[in-house]
Amino acid sequence: MIHRRATVRAPVTMTGRGLHSGRPVTVTIHPGDDGIAFRCGGARVAATPAEVTDTRLRTALGHVATVEHLMSAFAGAGVTDAEVELTYPELPALDGSAAAFLAVLHPSPLTDTEIALPRDEVVVETPEASIRVRRGSGVWSYTFEHGPAVATFTCRLPRDYRDGVAPARTFAAAEQVPAMAAAGLGQGLDTSSVLLLTPDGYANPPRFPDEPARHKLLDLVGDLYLTGIPPGLLDVTASFGGHTANVRMAALLGDSVK
Repeated sequence: MIHRRATVRAPVTMTGRGLHSGRPVTVTIHPGDDGIAFRCGGARVAATPAEVTDTRLRTALGHVATVEHLMSAFAGAGVTDAEVELTYPELPALDGSAAAFLAVLHPSPLTDTEIALPRDEVVVETPEASIRVRRGSGVWSYTFEHGPAVATFTCRLPRDYRDGVAPARTFAAAEQVPAMAAAGLGQGLDTSSVLLLTPDGYANPPRFPDEPARHKLLDLVGDLYLTGIPPGLLDVTASFGGHTANVRMAALLGDSVK
């Protein structure tokens, strides 16, 4: 499959606080021509499944944490090559979604490249998660269970990404917030950038009735984009997973096309 590579037209800079650390960070996204990579303190790490070092409540590449929202925005914008420079090794929370990242990404075409796609369906099944991926036309579906309610969000990518996926914010169970704060997690979030779940619904207004399912799909898009495969060339069905299952799928996808 031939696909057009793209980078950003010019460097763009954003500032914020690390999603979990709360530390101030400046992010500059530079044009590139050697895939997507992150740089902090002189070290460069490529955005590939082999470089993932942590999947607990985030995806970390090397020493750079919480890359999934920017990776998702790159996928939604069709950016295949960029050098991401950070002043602190964690991406900022911004509004808890990928929308602010997406808004500054203006793709600039590079050369065509050959994209290898899986011949057969690739499956990750665990007691907690299910992900099924095959070559396709960008139909993605995610099922998320919240209390007694089960919501399934289905979209076509990249067409529906900007309006239907990118604005969906990260979320947390309201009763777990004190323990997370005590553990130093979510320090860059507030009630405008995180959706709080209660047994009866939401503690603050959602952007979508099924916002958690949409955000889980947002994360999945970012994690699977570690393979470099554009989301519009895959059909994906997933439920109840997290970054660990996502990255396992990314690694299996990479192996399936070798």
